[in-house]
Amino acid sequence: MASLEEIRTTRLEKLQKIKERGMEPYPIVSKKDFDFSELAEDFTAIEKKGKPISVAGRVMSLRPHGALVFMTLDDGTGIFQALLKRDSIGEEPFSFFNEVVDIGDFIQLTGTLFVTKRNEKTIEISAWTMLSKSLRPLPEKWEGLKDVEERFRRRYLDSLMSKEVRDRFIIRSKVITELRSILDKAGYLEVETPALQPLYGGASAEPFMTHHNALDMDMYLRISDELYLKRMLVGGFPKVYEIARDFRNEGIDVTHNPEFTMVEFYEAYSDASKQMAFVEKMLKGIVAKVFKTKILKYNEHEIDFSNKFQVVSYFDLLRRYALIPNPESITREELALQATQLGVSIAPGDSIPKLLDVIYKKTARPKIIQPTFIIDYPIEYLPLAKQNPKQPAFVDAFQLVAGGIELVKAFSELNDPIDQAERFAAQEKNKAGGEVDAQPKDDDFIEAMEYGMPPAGGVGIGIDRLVMFLTDTKNIKEVIYFPTMKKRE
Repeated sequence: MASLEEIRTTRLEKLQKIKERGMEPYPIVSKKDFDFSELAEDFTAIEKKGKPISVAGRVMSLRPHGALVFMTLDDGTGIFQALLKRDSIGEEPFSFFNEVVDIGDFIQLTGTLFVTKRNEKTIEISAWTMLSKSLRPLPEKWEGLKDVEERFRRRYLDSLMSKEVRDRFIIRSKVITELRSILDKAGYLEVETPALQPLYGGASAEPFMTHHNALDMDMYLRISDELYLKRMLVGGFPKVYEIARDFRNEGIDVTHNPEFTMVEFYEAYSDASKQMAFVEKMLKGIVAKVFKTKILKYNEHEIDFSNKFQVVSYFDLLRRYALIPNPESITREELALQATQLGVSIAPGDSIPKLLDVIYKKTARPKIIQPTFIIDYPIEYLPLAKQNPKQPAFVDAFQLVAGGIELVKAFSELNDPIDQAERFAAQEKNKAGGEVDAQPKDDDFIEAMEYGMPPAGGVGIGIDRLVMFLTDTKNIKEVIYFPTMKKRE
């Protein structure tokens, strides 16, 4: 078998032959009368006209049979068969085609439609030209793409050769389109907030830091859109949302990528309970519209979206799955010991809420299969959420988990600037104690709140995880077209 470099050298020679023939191997203009999907759908009507048409696509297979060459082309909308006949096109064009065209090349064909004896819709070629000469072979002749890491590094080949991969990213796009449609119809205004921020905030996470030379100041890539979107509530916009890339300088695993996509939306005069109902309706609507069903499969489980989503308290989950009988009063030392016994990595400065969270993620979250809202989080857990007036030790918040994956986080937004300043002070204390992902105090945000922020309900949905869940995918890299990868050694 020829090496990659030998194949490339041969194709470079073919490229030179194309140029010597006077054919431009990378022309500006191409002609394409129909997409292949249109040809498949309207084949009979187009065939009856009997007129020559032009199509274009990438050669995916070549099957020479003496004076005939059958081939399959892919134009991104579908695949279509073409036939090159020496007797019809002439000896010279036929021989030149066989001499210079390879699988992977983009070509333009002109011809007429017919149906073969095997009832295959086909175009018989009367003329052809090169649109883009490929210099490297597609993966079926290149062993390297069998490596999972190489699939992610060369995603363009991964999606080219796998309909399943390509379809997954089409579904991702449809999910985002439907999300946007639902929010638009509900009266939300799509807005943009800074990705480059003088102070990160809105989530408990470590940021990426950079430096702005002209201003001579350190800046951060956003970890969340939350604090800026809530400033817009202060600014008189009652319902806002943003679909944006966020960045967190943390570990990479099957559910975490340093760069990811979130949708966050905030509604004035709303609260967690109202948003809970909206989120349930939204997700059921997405499943029905995109997948045309009410039951999806995830990790061998049937996820039923026809039922009302379950509701359970955070501490009840810890009691049930972590076997912690007293989560409201357990000591830090007891939690640290249990986390260690579970094999969970912890840091010396981790607070009680942080330790409860890592234990919950290890023991309870993987067991939550059907869509379930989790409520009653400790007040220290969500420093931007409003206190539950009926249970002052908890915040008025929820998360949605399904298939063992956290999909949604939402709460009644804290709009008391005094309370917010105190929560930030507690976070600063945790950070000083070694909790690296504690939230920093944002004086500018507190100042904005002091002008008056309406009561509101806010929601954040991780789009990558949502698409993972909806497409029965186990690795977040499978739903991010260009995932973050370690540099090749």
